[in-house]
Amino acid sequence: MTIEVTTGEPRLDALCALAQGTRDLMDAVALTDVGEDELSAVTAELSALTARLRAAARSTPQPFEVAPDGTLRHLGNAVTGAANPHALPLVVERAPGGGVRAHLSFRPLHEGPPGSVHGGISAMILDHLLGQAVAAAGLAGMTGTLSVRYRAPVPYGTPLLATAEHTRSEGRKSWAEGRIALPDGTVLAEATGLFVTPAAWLGGGPGRQ
Repeated sequence: MTIEVTTGEPRLDALCALAQGTRDLMDAVALTDVGEDELSAVTAELSALTARLRAAARSTPQPFEVAPDGTLRHLGNAVTGAANPHALPLVVERAPGGGVRAHLSFRPLHEGPPGSVHGGISAMILDHLLGQAVAAAGLAGMTGTLSVRYRAPVPYGTPLLATAEHTRSEGRKSWAEGRIALPDGTVLAEATGLFVTPAAWLGGGPGRQ
């Protein structure tokens, strides 16, 4: 599933387009069956392209920042970052009934067991959704614990729906539940997570609970 991201900023749009092209390349590498000579030729071209990009480089990915329209964005995020080739990228939105949701489709690159998505990849998506659900409730925090139950193989190349909602809070601790399901509602993987809001985010000292 190709997702085009437009920021309205020419250089960032070009970077996001490059990241998407790299995702396409990664998928092609995972599935290619061309001969050895062609593989070697492509590798040489990639080495030259890599050198060109490294001519001017940062020490960290695109940062978490405030966009010109006032919204928060993290184009370098491993799950949602449009400028990060590792990301799907996942587009998370508020769910009409509360919580958050994201339509997604994994790629062959995410395979673990034959024909299915690696469990760690599913866990990463669920972790992010749970955190977003807590943030949507106004209680942003860092993951403290994450428990995942795999109920059925998660396929790649199939439209899926990930959802999550904040369930309760106690002081700086918040809990959330989420799941990855088929369009018909069949749950494939589900998770619960504990998120802790750092005292510094609340303006408190190190002993604040």
